[in-house]
Amino acid sequence: MREVFLAITMGDPAGIGPETIAKAWAAPSFHRGRRFVVVGRPEILREAVDLTGSSIEVTEIESCEAARSSPQRMPCLTVGSAEAAQVRPAEVDPRGGQAAYDALAKATELALAERIDGLVTTPLHKTALAEAGFEDPGHTELLAKMCGVEDFAMMLYLPPGEQVQGSVGLGVVHVTLHVALRDVFEQLSGQRILACGRLARRVMVQLGAKQPRIAVAALNPHAGENGLFGEEERRLIAPAVDAFREEGAIVEGPLPCDTLMVRAAAGEFDGVVAMYHDQGHIALKLLGMHSAVNITLGLPIVRTSVAHGTAFDLAWQGVAEYSGLLAATDVAARLAASRRAAKPSQTAVG
Repeated sequence: MREVFLAITMGDPAGIGPETIAKAWAAPSFHRGRRFVVVGRPEILREAVDLTGSSIEVTEIESCEAARSSPQRMPCLTVGSAEAAQVRPAEVDPRGGQAAYDALAKATELALAERIDGLVTTPLHKTALAEAGFEDPGHTELLAKMCGVEDFAMMLYLPPGEQVQGSVGLGVVHVTLHVALRDVFEQLSGQRILACGRLARRVMVQLGAKQPRIAVAALNPHAGENGLFGEEERRLIAPAVDAFREEGAIVEGPLPCDTLMVRAAAGEFDGVVAMYHDQGHIALKLLGMHSAVNITLGLPIVRTSVAHGTAFDLAWQGVAEYSGLLAATDVAARLAASRRAAKPSQTAVG
């Protein structure tokens, strides 16, 4: 079986992305069965390598096909303005937002053209992205637009281990994402809840579950307490769960979220549909902050990411944690291999 070929985007140069790439690159397990190209600015990556005390050689290449990666060699496809190297550590700068966008756009272009098998992204800074003139609030929305899809979602995924007892891990998909909490109620719909359930079930199959067990979270405390604390459970969520069950899904809900994640972590469910960003993020990150992987569902390409942000409080100090990038790369390789083995009609992630 040929190696899985993955692109890693540099992210915002003011954050910890370049350092995590340099540190992960030195891990022996990182390269097994995989070939890599980093997309970004080579001078920034060289600074990150120097920061970590590594002897990795960063080599500039003109096309991804020229990438010959190894533990000692990091091929970099040069993308974006050289001004990105002038961005100061831990500072919001539109040049950093532009650099992160440029790397993402190029890596997505390569994936859509099937010149790579998937991409792994390191963090961008949402304010820097906005100051660079982009309206989309983050990677997930940018990728959906670049790929021309409307039915998409973010999933946070934890592989099986001490934190999660299920045999295939636990994935949490979000019905609403980067919106103000006051706007969640307007954006919820039965159709959207059902679509996220379908996306969750499909990707959990790709990750090894033969018959994924899906739980759908309630929105209100105590699952609305029969309408006492809100009508969304009876009006929106329960009908969507019933419709999903009629399609053959193994699904329960709406379930109170204060106990749902305890049950899911114990292995009772493979996937959870959360109604809003923090409902899913807080619980999963408490279970395993540095093991969690961000997967974009619904794309025609494979994309994973670390579950943390740019961490300006730690940036360019040599102390950044890189295990999240190792986990994101592992999951991207698994999904890419599954996609390669699938029939053409089944290749979209999620």
